[in-house]
Amino acid sequence: MAVVQGAEAGVLVLAGSSGRIDADRCDVLARHGVTAMSMRWFGGPGQPPGICEVPLETFVAGLDLLAGTGVSRLAVLGVSKGAEAALTLACLEPRVDAVIALSPSSVVWANVGPGLDGAAHPQRSSWTWRGEPLPFAPYPAEWPDHGPPTSFRAFYERGLAAAPPEAAIPLERTRADVVLVAGADDQMWPSLTFAGALARRREARVVSHPAAGHRPRLPGEPPAQPSPSYLYGGSAAADAALGASAWPHILAALSP
Repeated sequence: MAVVQGAEAGVLVLAGSSGRIDADRCDVLARHGVTAMSMRWFGGPGQPPGICEVPLETFVAGLDLLAGTGVSRLAVLGVSKGAEAALTLACLEPRVDAVIALSPSSVVWANVGPGLDGAAHPQRSSWTWRGEPLPFAPYPAEWPDHGPPTSFRAFYERGLAAAPPEAAIPLERTRADVVLVAGADDQMWPSLTFAGALARRREARVVSHPAAGHRPRLPGEPPAQPSPSYLYGGSAAADAALGASAWPHILAALSP
């Protein structure tokens, strides 16, 4: 866990499926007067080794810690699977004043990896709330057969087309200010399509860039490193341009 003390707003920073603690993003936010905290939410002691039935109460505990610092506004900022978690949490936890979702999903997906029981199959929800798994969209039977590096965009597009309606993240239930940041060239999943679906459920600020990929970079963050395993789309310049365009809207959402 990393906590960087700032001023009136507190933001819980959630990385994606890497599960890492994003101290660098916390530092960027703290330089702009925000108390930022990042936490490991799977793969740690007592946690599922994969993104499988992760209790959303894990993030509520993070909000509790932020609230204890005396901040007057609580927010959650997540990227990719962390954005899926952030949006879902905002629909269930009324204390969330703002949610910033980078490369979001509009549905809850099946698990990525094993749960506490060590099993990855059959497919289960990524998240639970009050001990109950949330409805989810299962993955298609056929996985991408190209690469590495591999694009999963078409795979998720097939999954979205067959997703049950109850898997949709009910964004209309949140009172939070919502900022959605998505690149049209995202090759991991169709985040701009997801952002559009979310914005149709509830008023939200959608920030996009036609050439950006899955990993937008906020001002002050270094370019993401290429991966030998996955195609993320975009370019260093386009990903930075998307982050720069989103930055004023992010700061506005975090302002008390």
